[in-house]
Amino acid sequence: MKHKIQIRSMQLLLVGVVSALALTSCAGPQPAAAPVAGGGAITMRIGYFPNITHSQALVGVARGDFQKAVGSNVTLDVKTFNAGPSVIEAMFAGQLDLSYIGPNPSINGYVQSKGEALRVIAGATSAGAAFIVRPDANITRPEDLDGKKFASPQLGNTQDVALRAYIVAHGLKTKEKGGTVEVIPTDNAQILDLFKQGKIDGAWVPEPWASRLIVDGGGKLFLDERDLWPGGDFVTANIIVSTKFLNEHPDLVKAWLKAHVEVTQWELANPDQAKKIANDEIKRLTGKALSDQVLDSAWTRMRITYDPVSSSLFASADSAFVAGFLKQKPDLTNIYDLKLLNEVLAEKGLPAVK
Repeated sequence: MKHKIQIRSMQLLLVGVVSALALTSCAGPQPAAAPVAGGGAITMRIGYFPNITHSQALVGVARGDFQKAVGSNVTLDVKTFNAGPSVIEAMFAGQLDLSYIGPNPSINGYVQSKGEALRVIAGATSAGAAFIVRPDANITRPEDLDGKKFASPQLGNTQDVALRAYIVAHGLKTKEKGGTVEVIPTDNAQILDLFKQGKIDGAWVPEPWASRLIVDGGGKLFLDERDLWPGGDFVTANIIVSTKFLNEHPDLVKAWLKAHVEVTQWELANPDQAKKIANDEIKRLTGKALSDQVLDSAWTRMRITYDPVSSSLFASADSAFVAGFLKQKPDLTNIYDLKLLNEVLAEKGLPAVK
């Protein structure tokens, strides 16, 4: 248990390191704004990834759930991203109002802006990330990472931090820190190509890319990240909103959350239909659908939820400070604003989340 906490603790140590690198183009957060046209029309800028871990966004956009929820006077300007740091850059630049994103970039954005730029308002997915290696790389234990080359989706994203933390926790160092392990931040699609070509020894990626590396790339599972968490429950994707947009349009944010909860419930009750819609959207956005084998594998490795699993984020921050990995305990007191989500849950007769 202590070892598992140490691994996750190191992630928060790296948050401060990688955030400065990942967000160097941002001098500081610029509040997002929703342009208002004549007649009260509003444009709401939305972000998400074409990943199965963002299934509610895929399904809700495709079926029109979110558009119906916010009303006909709201234009949804939807953008897709490869990984979290790009989302934070867009939100800092005032180009994004609400987005599905991983926890580490959420923390980065919050800390970088001194708690001003954003709030986490709901969860989306628990688990759904894994470390996959090539069989001929002869990696069977953590010590075998020595001298190897690995990929992650983007510098400073949740899986990148997890990989670097895992390396450090097992007594190794990355090359930029004077060690022997090379980490190459790369787009998910390119990771698969490099993996097939034998140019990397493995990758720590979210679903469906973990399953694709196994099924399409011939890789093997080295580590399911659930094994690092008691009960296997940890936040992989949550929803953030710019603080300015939340303050100016709480009605629209609540409407979005209502649809998010309803889509989550529908997916849980109709997994086969949900998988098909999500897969059709992935094909539309990326040009290629997932095979049934990949889709089924990815779906079973994650848990769809509206609960932000906030304890996993706070536990990581607290343990990092107690263990001495952070010189100063990060103040994440206001990173969550779950008031509107809990209002939605109360109206539906569902238990509140913390």
